[in-house]
Amino acid sequence: MSEHAKALPAQGTNTESGAAGISWRDFLELTKPTVVAMMILTSVIGMLLATPGVPGWEVLLYGNLGIALLAGAAAVVNHVVDQKIDTVMARTRKRPVATGKISPLDALLFASVLAVAGMVILVWQVNALTAWLTLASLVGYAGVYTLFLKRMTPQNIVIGGLAGAMPPLLGWTAVTGQVEGHALLLVLIIFAWTPPHFWALAIHRKEEYAKAGIPMLPVTHGNKYTELHILLYTLMLLAVSLLPFVTGMSGMIYLVGALALGLRFLQYAVRLLRGDDRRVALNTFKYSITYLMALFVVLLVDHFVFF
Repeated sequence: MSEHAKALPAQGTNTESGAAGISWRDFLELTKPTVVAMMILTSVIGMLLATPGVPGWEVLLYGNLGIALLAGAAAVVNHVVDQKIDTVMARTRKRPVATGKISPLDALLFASVLAVAGMVILVWQVNALTAWLTLASLVGYAGVYTLFLKRMTPQNIVIGGLAGAMPPLLGWTAVTGQVEGHALLLVLIIFAWTPPHFWALAIHRKEEYAKAGIPMLPVTHGNKYTELHILLYTLMLLAVSLLPFVTGMSGMIYLVGALALGLRFLQYAVRLLRGDDRRVALNTFKYSITYLMALFVVLLVDHFVFF
């Protein structure tokens, strides 16, 4: 991996020339705003599902702000840790730290400011449980996953997926101040969704991951093995997605929606296994994003129709 990284020096590593062109957009890019926005959406849904009515505006504002700041801090650390890898992969080589536009030290200082601000807001305005759970998610993603798992095992996504599955629970605890079973079901859904979601992208980006030395499943075990596991995890996801109905958390609206969305996901997984097509892999990845958002929206609609 290090040899590959040296073979492609970081673009614009002259920090003196890069510093002059730094803008607030570069720092915003470090926080991975699209990813954070998706996390906040699931956090809001967790908040709305935690009570029969609508939570107060204070918890909606301060809870999501604190979670977003800590999630952004984790994303910044990811940029620093993956600096060499990012210079090798086409989709990441223009990131501010990879190009040298923002130095790793400045990025880490920025991450520290975000993390401290997020913790202060959550402890002060929300509750300590949510603050510490969110911090644990940051450490799990930026530390355990990015530093170790990502480079050590093709099961990196499976093991590290727990950190990315936490936002609904964080939103729930922000409202209730406690961990409850139905909140853990939401975590379980995202946990089961993560492998087929990322492995579909990994098939599409297989050559880049191989070049960067990242042991993603398609790189280490081939496409067919990965596609079979995408199918198996999609079947598991379909079963897990029905648990809110089985446990009485939701009603018929959610059941119908979960079945329709899950069977469509399963159709993509079967097509991918049969055809081994990179375009199908990319389409599966794109649909997986639509699936998760639509599933939670249907759960939310069902909740407010029947509360």
